[in-house]
Amino acid sequence: MLTIAHLSDIHIGQEQAGRLGRRDGGARALVRAERVMEYLNGLPGPLDAVLVSGDIADHGTPAEYEKAAKLLVSPHPVLTCPGNHDRRAAFRRGLLGPGTGDGEDGLGGQDPDGPVNQVRRLPGVTFLLCDSSVPGRDDGLLDDGTLDWLDRTLGEGPQDEPAIVAFHHPPVALHLPWVDRIRQHGEERLAEVLSRHPRVAALLCGHAHTGAATTFAGRPLLVAPGVVSTVMLPCEGGSGIAFDQPPVIAFHLLDDAGRLTTHYRVVV
Repeated sequence: MLTIAHLSDIHIGQEQAGRLGRRDGGARALVRAERVMEYLNGLPGPLDAVLVSGDIADHGTPAEYEKAAKLLVSPHPVLTCPGNHDRRAAFRRGLLGPGTGDGEDGLGGQDPDGPVNQVRRLPGVTFLLCDSSVPGRDDGLLDDGTLDWLDRTLGEGPQDEPAIVAFHHPPVALHLPWVDRIRQHGEERLAEVLSRHPRVAALLCGHAHTGAATTFAGRPLLVAPGVVSTVMLPCEGGSGIAFDQPPVIAFHLLDDAGRLTTHYRVVV
């Protein structure tokens, strides 16, 4: 049994008002993210990885990634991928550091402004962390190079070992009007790649600031709640984004049969 903690959209910001932590600037977002990491680091039972699926920084500045790097310290492996608020070169420098090759975590031989695609192999599972961000835009897309890398890497790995694909933007509509306008587009290309790789057990993402569960290309698609804020459903009313809701995270349990079970937890 593998246990993966999944959080997203922490939006570590500067002290001036942030884009999504704007109620009281960067301090509020940092306190909420610290609370989540303290909770995870204090768990009495085993945890195999912590995944943070994008929008780690609010403006993508080096100072924000410096704060995030100090925050995202854990006895468990911490996996990160960028979101639309992140900036690729600063993300690489601040969170990944020098790497050893294209596709591995770190700079390696990659273009510092190119997609941040990483493969992380842990005992019993391979994570493919894809960059769905599009510089200068809020919606998402897996470009051709990223899809080629994903296809190739899935084919090279041990075919009897499950793989999990993660990115920031959900590739389907979640029936949240504010979010659906800026979801991941071109999703039929991703579905075509996945059709060739039955070892993919699930897809994990963030961006929506709400916990959600659906399917994509015949696999579970699990959306992590937001740490900095929560997006409300139309039936819940309000302005769309709630800042008074507590942080929420997901725990994904992958068993020996390849079945993924997800539990959501409020962090108070």
